[in-house]
Amino acid sequence: MTCLVLPGRTLLLVAGMPGAGKSTLLAALPPSPDVVVLDSDAFRAALLSTVRLPYGWLRPLVHLLHRLAVLRAAWSPVSTVVVHLPATAPGTRAAVARLAAATRRDAHLLWLDVDAEAAREGQQVRGRVVPEASFRGHADRAAATSVALRTRHPDGFRGVTVLDRQAARAGLRLRTGPVGPVTASSGTALSRAS
Repeated sequence: MTCLVLPGRTLLLVAGMPGAGKSTLLAALPPSPDVVVLDSDAFRAALLSTVRLPYGWLRPLVHLLHRLAVLRAAWSPVSTVVVHLPATAPGTRAAVARLAAATRRDAHLLWLDVDAEAAREGQQVRGRVVPEASFRGHADRAAATSVALRTRHPDGFRGVTVLDRQAARAGLRLRTGPVGPVTASSGTALSRAS
């Protein structure tokens, strides 16, 4: 199991290509009054339970509601905000880092490094498959991101942890509390910039 220590006001971005296991990992987190977890799947499920339209039509609304919730939580007094996004594009990760800085939070990145075939299987298991052209773009960007994260620390992030599928399946625990160093007990943790 991976344990991340996230001291003070933090924003943890849990990222990786669609089907990597982000929702599964976050669903197993124990509830905590100090932590808000924002997964777009919750918004998707809520809308689909009340509105009888194909998800493709609802996708823009789901994304809007999710991002508005992220903004609201980031500005809130809660100490730790956990955000689920594929964030395979560098611009998305940079936007999250800027939001963290604007809301006086330390940005941390938890990247799920999963190959395209395993991610496709993950999508089939969850019953929601990303269109092939979109998936291919995510897969190409994710492969490049996985390589880059092993050699350099992205701007704006205080901490970066890279987990493979096996480490992600073992679970995640978050320790929030007083300000101190960021550590990871398993997975691949990169050096932290102050």
